[in-house]
Amino acid sequence: MEKRETLQQKLYRKAFMLSVFTVSYNILEGILSIIAGKSSDTVSLVGFGIDSFAESLSGIVVAWRFFNAHKASSEENEKKESKAVTLVGYTFFVFGAYVLYEIIKKFILKEVPRPSLLGIIILILSIIIMPVLFYLKLKTAKQLGSKSLEGDSKETLACVFLSIILLFGILANYLWGFWQLDPILGLVVVFFLFKEGYHTLKEKDVCNC
Repeated sequence: MEKRETLQQKLYRKAFMLSVFTVSYNILEGILSIIAGKSSDTVSLVGFGIDSFAESLSGIVVAWRFFNAHKASSEENEKKESKAVTLVGYTFFVFGAYVLYEIIKKFILKEVPRPSLLGIIILILSIIIMPVLFYLKLKTAKQLGSKSLEGDSKETLACVFLSIILLFGILANYLWGFWQLDPILGLVVVFFLFKEGYHTLKEKDVCNC
């Protein structure tokens, strides 16, 4: 029994640290993306930076969920988990709505993604780091039975998709002048976010932590 409690405490701390890292990374990524976008007049990079801030909302919710969770009672953890699942569900729609806004704006204003060395480096780092973070969060979520952390991991996965899409968009425009690829592929991400948000809010599974 003691070993099980010790393992659970480690998982709580791990979930909290993963959430803190997610928020910290997204804020840094957001700032650097906006700087890169402004310096190269690449509106899509600025939008990606703001997306990073929107995504950090989910990380903040989950960090609150697991803050001092190892010291809380089973009932307190269940209540926080229930609230966190609902809040994470809503952040899917906030994140998805902003991405959809960016897509519509790009089509109307014909905003063309242009190459930026700093921007490309940021995107490549995101494509490398975020899948690892997604895996660690999803694995920890499954071990804890936490729907809120699982939902947060899906938003991290969405960030991976956005990074790949933006990188492809920049390359497609540079090589073939096909700037429309960026917003077209973005619609897939919007569908994914709205679907996951609906699924999260509909299930509202509370873990027996």
